Parts: sequence; C-alpha cells; structure tokens
Amino acid sequence: MRDLAAGMRYLGKGQRWVAQHGRWWGFGLIPALIALVLYAAVLTVLALWSGDIAAWATPFADGWGSPWQGLLRGVFVALLFAGGLMLSVLTFTAVTLLIGDPFYESLSEKVEQSEGHCPPAPDRPLWQEIWIALRDSVHVLLRAAGFGILLFALGFVPFLGQTVIPAIGFCVSGFFLAVELTSVAMQRRDIPVRERLRLLRGRKALAVGFGTPVVLLFLIPFVAVALMPGAVAGATLLVRDLVPDEEEPPAPDRGEAAAGHDPADGAPYGQPGAPYGRPGAPYGQQGAPAGFGAAPAPFPASQGQSPAPQRSPRPQSGPGPSAAHPPAAW
Repeated sequence: MRDLAAGMRYLGKGQRWVAQHGRWWGFGLIPALIALVLYAAVLTVLALWSGDIAAWATPFADGWGSPWQGLLRGVFVALLFAGGLMLSVLTFTAVTLLIGDPFYESLSEKVEQSEGHCPPAPDRPLWQEIWIALRDSVHVLLRAAGFGILLFALGFVPFLGQTVIPAIGFCVSGFFLAVELTSVAMQRRDIPVRERLRLLRGRKALAVGFGTPVVLLFLIPFVAVALMPGAVAGATLLVRDLVPDEEEPPAPDRGEAAAGHDPADGAPYGQPGAPYGRPGAPYGQQGAPAGFGAAPAPFPASQGQSPAPQRSPRPQSGPGPSAAHPPAAW
C-alpha cells in the first residue's frame, strides 16, 4: 500500500512541477495536441463506418428479423467503438511520445536538472532515438495486447467478468502506461525495454499507483492533452528514485590502500576508520575500539617517567647511633 500511495504522489508531483514551470507545460502540449487531432479523426471515421463494419462482420444475421438483427449489430457497434476508445487510451501515450520525442526528452532533462543531476544522454542521432522508441513501444503494446485478449475472454465469466475483471484490466493498463511514460527517462539512462519491465515488475504497486489514475483521467475528453506534460515529469521523478544514482563514488579498493591512499581519511569520527590513527584506534593507539573507546591503561611506574633522583645522605652533625640510642626496629 505504501508503494501504491507513492505512485499517486509522483503523478501529483509531476503536475505540480509543470504548474510551476508554465513555459514547459505549454511546450509539452504540442505533441499531445497533434496526437489528439489524429485520434479524433480516426475515431470519427470509425463511428461513421461502424454500421457497415458490423454488417460485414455479421453476414449470418442478414436473414434475421427485427429486432434481433438490429440488437446484435447494435451491440457489435458498441463493442467496436468501446474497443477503439480503449485502444486509443492505451496507444495515445505511445504515439504522443513517438511524435514528441524531442519535446519530452527536453522536458524530462529539465526536470532532472532542476532536481540536481541529469545523466548524460547516449550519443545517438535523432532517427536512431525515434527508431528505438518505436521498437520499444511495439514491444510493450504487444505484451499489453496479450493481457487484453485474456481479460476480454475472462469478461464473459458471470459476475467476475462485470466486477473484478474490469478492475484488473484498469490496473494492467496502468502498469503498461507507466512503462510507456517512464521510457523517456529510462532511454536517457540507456536501459533496454526488458530491463525496464523487470524494474517495474519489482515495484508493481508503485507502477500501478502511478499509471492507473492516468488511465482513468485519460478517459475524460481532452484531459489527456492537459495532463501529458505533467505525466512525463512525474514519470521522470519516479525513475530518479527507482534507478540507483550512477554518480555515487566507488568504494576504495586494496590497490588504492597499497598505493598510499588511506581509506580512513575523511571517515566520520566514531566510525570504523575514524581519524586519529588507524581504523578503530583512537589517538594513534593500535587495537583500541572505534571512536573515543575505552580509556588507555595508565603508564606503569617504570615506563613513560624519568627515574626519581637519588638523594645523597645528609651529613650528621651529632654523634652517630650508640647503645644509648639504638636504631628503631621495623
């Protein structure tokens, strides 16, 4: 549940980022508007020709009487248009990213720079970047289509097909949409598509929490266009936390220590390798515990001190010891 909520927060962070950088939001709208015009034209043609397509696909119903023929072909038209609409939702992101690859690459790079570090992009020409994006999108869409066919068949199961299966379908669509949206930042890190799928499968709740709200919002007309720049920005922030930072300094090896580099240099006080001597030895003492450690044992009387000076016997002015005054016994 924590990852699920974290994925939703990334979507909100992305929308907040583009709201604070309005110029980049407008910049990211351009490819989404182009894709919207293309999809609107295709769906309009599908709506106008859906009756003819239904008659062509159901020739066995030509001899049926009313109302059965009209009912069957009406259901077919509704399913055809609903399928086209769902396919549009699934492919809108891929097509938009393909059209706007230079746009969203610049947007994602700006997001990473604002967060402190942007990994350098691979040195490849633009046509090769577009070809890789197209190939990866086809790979993801084929996987999503396989799940879609399975879920479509399960949709005919009584009760489950009308309750559980649609919910699972939205989650599956959200996962693959998250794969598509994170492809911009992943491609900059030169991560292949199979490795992207593996990374997101390891954090399924995070991917579903990010992608499923996007799927639901994209069902609302024109919302996909307005949310697309923020979705790319949020996916970039998600990738920054999902993929380890490549700038983390490597740990010193034995070769460096042998060459004279002391791994204890710069270690925080009180930790193994602390200053004031070798690792775990405070104040230059060998073998003491880390940090302050136990107080060193006091020096013996014969070590660390100069011997006491020998006093010469005082000369006696009076007579020495006699029988009348014998020496005191111990």
